[in-house]
Amino acid sequence: MSTAAPAETQDLAPVRTDSLAELLISTDRPPRPSALSASLTFGWRAMLKIKHVPEQLFDVTAFPIMMVLMYTYLFGGALAGSPSEYIQYLLPGILVMSVVMITMYTGVSVNTDIEKGVFDRFRTLPIWRPSVMVGYLLGDALRYAIASVVILTVGLIMGFRPDGGFVGVVAGIAVLLVFSFAFSWIWTMFGLLLRTEKSVMGVSMMVIFPLTFLSDIFVKPETMPGWLQAFVNNNPITHVSSAVRALMDGTSPTTELAWTFGWALLLVAVFGPVTMRLYNRK
Repeated sequence: MSTAAPAETQDLAPVRTDSLAELLISTDRPPRPSALSASLTFGWRAMLKIKHVPEQLFDVTAFPIMMVLMYTYLFGGALAGSPSEYIQYLLPGILVMSVVMITMYTGVSVNTDIEKGVFDRFRTLPIWRPSVMVGYLLGDALRYAIASVVILTVGLIMGFRPDGGFVGVVAGIAVLLVFSFAFSWIWTMFGLLLRTEKSVMGVSMMVIFPLTFLSDIFVKPETMPGWLQAFVNNNPITHVSSAVRALMDGTSPTTELAWTFGWALLLVAVFGPVTMRLYNRK
């Protein structure tokens, strides 16, 4: 036998529903995050991925150590008379080479998020559109800094003595980080353009290997054939390596710094808009 609900209960239900609707309508929406705030948030996300998967730091710890030890002791005696002499020239170059080579993982991270469908969620957020890409680059800047510290620590143990002191070393790392940030825009473009992360890594290595090995990282350009010097002397990696080496030596590389920052601006100006166009159309 059914019984009618009390009159008080029948009156409360519509009142509560109407009150909830009015509350939702009257509540102010949270303010839209600024471009800086959104970029830093995505940068923090990249850092958290390193925290949860620490194996990602293998390429910025073990790989640089292996490079310094291998090239110093294999070629030091033949190229400079002794490993201790060669490392004074080699270490700034190896620092540039190691950091530039790990920039390609920015594109790999972008491609992985696309494959997992994370980018579909990012595109629906009311945020500054480039903040997702800038966040990747800011997060990877930490990896570059870690690699720089690891290489310098190993170099100091092996006998590297920068005449520029602490200030020169910090200035050299700062210049390298600025260039690496700009250089990473190339790989964000490939991360959006190519279908798989293996493709991104393959194309990246095809670009990075000629640029790094055909530079002044290992030997001075004066020892090379004339036709090769023309390429090496105009290679952006040569300009960065020379600038970092000079700063750590305590000299003022005005021309090389101008070339380095010029290349950085050019890379951002060219690949930044292309990357965002691909991102908006993805």
